[in-house]
Amino acid sequence: MPSTIIAIGVVTAAIFIWAITAQRRLVVLDENINNAMTQIGVQLSCRIDALIAVLEIIKRYAEYESEALITAVKSSRCDITAKSTPDDVQHLEAVIGEALGKIASLSEQYPLVKTNESYIKTMDAVETYENMLRTSRLIYNDSVNKLNREIRMLPVSIIAGMLGFSMRNCVEADQVVTDTIYEKGRLI
Repeated sequence: MPSTIIAIGVVTAAIFIWAITAQRRLVVLDENINNAMTQIGVQLSCRIDALIAVLEIIKRYAEYESEALITAVKSSRCDITAKSTPDDVQHLEAVIGEALGKIASLSEQYPLVKTNESYIKTMDAVETYENMLRTSRLIYNDSVNKLNREIRMLPVSIIAGMLGFSMRNCVEADQVVTDTIYEKGRLI
């Protein structure tokens, strides 16, 4: 009888320790996702700031068009935080893609813009932020895949459901933005 009670106690303790370990692992994975989304938000914010700087440069050549675009970009801007969704990121990337398309169009209409040193440096910054965003997106998606894999596997799925952890969606690269930004592998 005492050995049965000890065995039940050991099994109960093992299950309890396993449940705590699984919960901690899920929390770490969830926090990694939140951190990665925050990084995406930082990169998107920097890209928008760089776009506004480009538009300020273009304003010297095409005041009305650039002023309207600056207003549109600023009004569409939203903060991406740890609790943002991939849809929020997609929306902001679409705004950036549209702005980049219009910037490309304006730079074609006013060829002197492309020779402006500040324009060139600022567009290089936009490209740098895009590369950093791409890396942040990869880290986010990797973190989401790890959490989703963990949640789908038994017996962790039971603990995950009880503790409110759920599957997350990945952030997809907006192909429209990518097509708009690059021409023959170079930022336009």
